[in-house]
Amino acid sequence: MILVKNKFRLLLCLFASLSIQTIRAQKVVTTDVLVVGASASGIAAGIQSARLGVPTIIAESSTWLGGMITAAGVCAFDGNHNLPSGIFGEFRSALYKVYGGPSKVATGWVSNTLFEPHVGDSIFKTMAASTQNLTIKYQWQFQKTIIENGVIKGAEFTQTLTGEKSIVYAKQVVDATELGDVIASAGIPYDLGMESNDITQENVHKGPSNNIVQDITYVAILKDYGLGKDCTIVRPAKYNPDEFDGASTNYYFNLLRQKPSVDAQKMLNYGKLPNNKYMINWPGYGNDIYLNIVEMKEEDRQKELIKAKEQTLRFIYFIQHQLGFKHLGLADDEYPTKDRFPLIPYHRESRRVKGLVRMDINHIAKPFQITNPLYRTGIAVGDYPIDHHHKKNPEAPQHLDFYGVPSFNIPLGVLIPANNSGIIAAEKSISVSNVVNGTTRLQAIALLIGQAAGTLAATAAKENIPAEKVSIRRVQNELLQTNAYIMPYFDLPLLHPHFEAVQKIGATGVLKGQGVPTGWANRTYFHPDSLVNRNQLVKDIAPYNTLKESQHKTLLLSEAIDLIIQMAAENKIIDTKNSKNSIQTTASNYKWSLQNKPLLTKQIKAAWVDWKFGYFDEQMPLTRLEFAVILNATIDPFNLKQVNHQGIIIE
Repeated sequence: MILVKNKFRLLLCLFASLSIQTIRAQKVVTTDVLVVGASASGIAAGIQSARLGVPTIIAESSTWLGGMITAAGVCAFDGNHNLPSGIFGEFRSALYKVYGGPSKVATGWVSNTLFEPHVGDSIFKTMAASTQNLTIKYQWQFQKTIIENGVIKGAEFTQTLTGEKSIVYAKQVVDATELGDVIASAGIPYDLGMESNDITQENVHKGPSNNIVQDITYVAILKDYGLGKDCTIVRPAKYNPDEFDGASTNYYFNLLRQKPSVDAQKMLNYGKLPNNKYMINWPGYGNDIYLNIVEMKEEDRQKELIKAKEQTLRFIYFIQHQLGFKHLGLADDEYPTKDRFPLIPYHRESRRVKGLVRMDINHIAKPFQITNPLYRTGIAVGDYPIDHHHKKNPEAPQHLDFYGVPSFNIPLGVLIPANNSGIIAAEKSISVSNVVNGTTRLQAIALLIGQAAGTLAATAAKENIPAEKVSIRRVQNELLQTNAYIMPYFDLPLLHPHFEAVQKIGATGVLKGQGVPTGWANRTYFHPDSLVNRNQLVKDIAPYNTLKESQHKTLLLSEAIDLIIQMAAENKIIDTKNSKNSIQTTASNYKWSLQNKPLLTKQIKAAWVDWKFGYFDEQMPLTRLEFAVILNATIDPFNLKQVNHQGIIIE
């Protein structure tokens, strides 16, 4: 009996010792904002959060920054060429500096901006290194979320080289993983696959709901080693050139397949990069493959991804052997991998969180007409059409009734899970329909989503409030200070002197834009030189002021000044008993006498010169630009009233 007790005590001591060692081996770190994943959204979120003065950690499973843009080799920006917003514009400017200007990166026909992946990674690392308050933890593999009382408080990671475990506690966590793994770990509801039309009312996918996601691609970067070189790889197992029949006109025998429109050289030039390299990411009978690995465990994903690499190897062999480009081989100066492949595959789809709002194609196609004006809450912009890849899955609907859409903005509410505090969604995990994911998934937009997520997380952390309680206008103001767009206006570019005024007035809905589908670079126009439509203004200015109808079709300057005085009184901006009262809005350096029309007219006339508007006459009809600038400077309706996540002005 004594022997048994001694054995029990020994085991108890051993267990206690092991427990203490485990606790000691598990590091605990505290920060304000934790970004899980240095994807396109992740690196942008981390940089933006830290720039706002908030201690921020990015935990990344690889040694690269930028996700699909760099580590996956999708090094060509789809869209946003005319919308160089925020961190995307900053990154693109850095590319121009490295390569010598815009023309030096316009090397392929898929995009206006193509670059070598390692250059993109280097730029992101330079941006990160110059950012105070930012710490990046490389080769930290996400394991699980830390939840206390139903609120996400942090996450647990394993260092892949040492096996060391770490817990990071944070006020706000951003899920910037490629597949929404943090959201799933936290048990937050999400969607995956196609919704039925009964759910979305989009009239695109007419069939029932399913779990089908877009094809993925294991991209390859080929390098031209010179015409005398033979870089042909070993013939892959299961190679059959007929698999790629129809990829180009040089190999087209199966007439049941769609006739290719390009020859082999043009196919390669699709993704031609600087310094004689080629991005192999060819959708037409190329290296796309259908693998639905989103909900798999990481080790199971890696096993399945072998198939994606094999698909690309067969296509490379086809290019070298069948099409005759033997001098093109896997680049030896891009990736630190033994097989010279990118570190990760190109995922076009992820889990999509069920957010405070859900963005569907109707919000893109007719943003100014639908019931919930989500455009008022915009935090990122895009102009690429809806683009889905389903050719490699015979069970996927091959006919989706896509139609042209204008450029668009993304509402803040899609980043915030419904009824779940402590986490913000980014990358491809935002609350959009499956159809809309076909455009919001793209590179430039992902950067801008990340920048907005970082702004939201930092603001929530600073104010010690949940993300859903953060003022939308506060987030938008912060973004505007970084040269980011919140409205996708094509005809009022970033360098226009009144860019910010028009962005703000556009986001109030007082002056609405016009969206026009134009193909691969869609547009929304503000029409700055058009005259103000007075009858339309009566409806659109209603949340801020009661404007009576008039026989005039336009708005005269004198009427606009009367309107400003009336708005100031109705919204209690001034003391209506004191005619000498003057105020200075946050949007202007001027002081305005908003009770005294002659004095206010004189003040506006003086500002008119600074605004470089030229001719001034009280009886002249105002252009939309002139009225936007006057209204923004004097009343500043953008900051006058808050807006909720449904886009409704809060009275």
